[in-house]
Amino acid sequence: MDAFAAALNDLLVNTFHSILKLEEESLSRIGAFPLSISEMHLLEAVGRGKDAGKSITDIAKELSVTLPSVTAAVNKLAKKGYLNKEKCENDRRMVFVRLSEEGRRAEASHRFFHRHMVNSASLDLKEDEKAALIRGLNNLHAFFRSQTHAWDQLLPKLEPTRQEERST
Repeated sequence: MDAFAAALNDLLVNTFHSILKLEEESLSRIGAFPLSISEMHLLEAVGRGKDAGKSITDIAKELSVTLPSVTAAVNKLAKKGYLNKEKCENDRRMVFVRLSEEGRRAEASHRFFHRHMVNSASLDLKEDEKAALIRGLNNLHAFFRSQTHAWDQLLPKLEPTRQEERST
């Protein structure tokens, strides 16, 4: 790995860990919202649905999480008072989820954290530097998306090997 690649790797890994740690700390400092990062991100996804809310399926797709996991998390957050669930009138199997008043407050505090993070990261950047940062992050995001799809295709091929290892 050349010097640039090593420095970029360290920066990406450390930034990722720092963001998660700071998000956790910001949640605990607020104190009024006893939520995990995963729960807060689920509230954030529901909040993007505005007043119309979101279906469990839409939330699962957006967060790349299984339907049963989202259902369990939504039930837990509804019980805590952060979400409201409502069955669709046309299709009673479909559930729409909306933020409760408490959910809106929690999501707004998390949005504030992200706004502060973005403003701090871009404070002294010139327009061309902002464009270069966005290009680089778009490349990184495309890499993660492609790797997710690559693993989705690779795992079924590996599964017979895993089963063979278990049976021997």
